[in-house]
Amino acid sequence: MAGNSQRRNRRTTNKKGMQVGSGGQRRKGLEGRGPTPKAEDRKKHKANRLATAKAKHAQARRPAPRRGGVKGTSEMVVGRNPVYEALRDGVPAITLYVQQYIDNDERVREILQLAGERGKINLMEAPRPELDRMTNGLNHQGVVLQVPPYEYAHPQDLVDAAHDKHEEPMIVALDGVTDPRNLGAIVRSVSAFGGHGVVVPERRAAGMTAGAWKSSAGTAARTPVSRVTNLTRALEEYKKAGITIVGLAADGEHKVEDLEQLGGPVVIVIGGEGKGLGRLVGETCDYRVRISMPGGAESLNAGVAAGIVLYETARRRK
Repeated sequence: MAGNSQRRNRRTTNKKGMQVGSGGQRRKGLEGRGPTPKAEDRKKHKANRLATAKAKHAQARRPAPRRGGVKGTSEMVVGRNPVYEALRDGVPAITLYVQQYIDNDERVREILQLAGERGKINLMEAPRPELDRMTNGLNHQGVVLQVPPYEYAHPQDLVDAAHDKHEEPMIVALDGVTDPRNLGAIVRSVSAFGGHGVVVPERRAAGMTAGAWKSSAGTAARTPVSRVTNLTRALEEYKKAGITIVGLAADGEHKVEDLEQLGGPVVIVIGGEGKGLGRLVGETCDYRVRISMPGGAESLNAGVAAGIVLYETARRRK
């Protein structure tokens, strides 16, 4: 009815303002949202996609830091005899896990004694299901030893170590050596003959596992190992630094005992078991040498071959 002022929500004045039941939303909707973002900052804008792609490209091209290397992965040594031998041979360890209510036989007592003598090894008691889970169901026999990740050096660190001693660099690079025992034996030979380190590829090659530590007979603690993404590129960088690259091959043009360049800064490249040097690595070498074998054997174990060349190199440097 016209003029009925008793009706609910009826506006009786022309003054503008918040209406009953609006909650002020209409006025808020009229408020500004600030300046328009730049095109690069709008997620669906073409300029934003270009800027993101450019940043990713720059990140991929960024060179790796010169100092310091990468870390490997933690490893589990399982079984009573392997754990005992790892502790006896000085393989680094973080934690020794022992199964709850295990039969305390002589080998278990020896393991516990070695761990106690080494010190700084955490001793943990765990139920059998937990050890099964940790080892993916392997036959752990109630004892598991956790080996810390190996910290690989940067390739330039090996050169710097030689210069710090006022010596010519003597480095061994391995091309496809897949047996950790060979790697450990080569590390041991490098240490014995005064070398400055070992370089290994990241893929299709042995790394510093517990087996390699054991074969090195403790020398891995003082002989650095570097792991590189591309071995050929690493050798080219060494060449730019004035280091001679010598590859060991059965059909090498030179004899080891005749190559005078072994007396200077050198990287000795050892090929993998069976296949020898890869094509690109072989082409990168300045010299390819062979070991004279009057007995008629076709080839030598990679660790044995490395020891012979390192001996000749050390002899020339005296």
